[in-house]
Amino acid sequence: MDTTLRDGEQAPGVAFSRKEKRALAEAIAAIGVAELEVGTPAMGDEEIAAIRAVARLNLPCRLTAWCRARAADIDQAARCRVAAVHLSVPVSAVQLAAVNKDQRWVLACLEQLVPRARQSFDYVSVGAQDASRADDSFLRQCLEAAQAAGANRFRLADTVGLWHPLRTAQAIAALRPLAVAIELGFHAHNDLGMATANALAAVSAQADGVDVTVGGLGERAGNAALEEVVMGLEVALGLASGVDTTRLQGLCHAVFEAAGWQLPPHKPIVGRNAFRHESGIHVRGMLQDRRTYEPFFPARVGCPEHPIEIGKHSGTAAIRHVLGEAGLAASDRAVRQLLPLVRRAATRKKRALSSEELAALYRRLGESAIPF
Repeated sequence: MDTTLRDGEQAPGVAFSRKEKRALAEAIAAIGVAELEVGTPAMGDEEIAAIRAVARLNLPCRLTAWCRARAADIDQAARCRVAAVHLSVPVSAVQLAAVNKDQRWVLACLEQLVPRARQSFDYVSVGAQDASRADDSFLRQCLEAAQAAGANRFRLADTVGLWHPLRTAQAIAALRPLAVAIELGFHAHNDLGMATANALAAVSAQADGVDVTVGGLGERAGNAALEEVVMGLEVALGLASGVDTTRLQGLCHAVFEAAGWQLPPHKPIVGRNAFRHESGIHVRGMLQDRRTYEPFFPARVGCPEHPIEIGKHSGTAAIRHVLGEAGLAASDRAVRQLLPLVRRAATRKKRALSSEELAALYRRLGESAIPF
């Protein structure tokens, strides 16, 4: 379930226009995502209009509106013409104290609001906000109350990213036997850098679904990244994701452009450096077989095969290879002499050298370039 258009847009400074919401919803749906959480109707008429604009696209996936545990929010969501609604209830002592409520109030909300939501929506999801700081026995009560009231899904939210993968799997496994007529979902945040790992742990423990955002976009440190979870499912767990992975890089660039952000170069799966190699040992192996230092081929996620980078950590094999691609044949002696010049230049420039810069250094050695 992708929540780029709801939780992703809650990242500080991010605001998608109605046109951008439509375009991004189409792009995310086109890769095969099963559900989109498209906004928060309680924000008002502008947000409702944007959600309705997405609904008019008739996308091949479920569209969900996010609500607080309030009847008025459900009524606002009913104006959005989407098939599903998500009701978020606080379940930890911290969150309940912040709204001056108690556990009995939560259970009463589920008993009253889920049937009300079922009158307007085909699918009702219940979210346990801050489940990672809630009492385990109360989580069980909430699941049972949501199930008895007719909810379709019970979603655990690691709201401030406190869980680790073993704890996530334990929480899902503990609830799994109780979820007889209800799906189990998991919503991860990345405050400790474990959102993707936690999402995969939830799937391993038999969660029915996990929430993601494109590029991990989201409040604070973000959410579990769609592209990371998808490739983790396929490569690490050996499961089919149902997603067209060849579109992942293009989708991430589109979302970050709309957000006004830059993709970090070291971003897993789609970052500029994800398939670039500079280290001499790595390059030597890559020139023999790309599988030596790549978990999968770049084309699988829509990335081009990047050229070998020439920098401070390059070795003779990389220099000879790049010179050869430029039509220059260098002797072993010339390459060895060139190596310290490359390292000094890369250190001074604070970046990799282009093939043209490498060729210029080679020519300055005074050895004649021998064209192929």
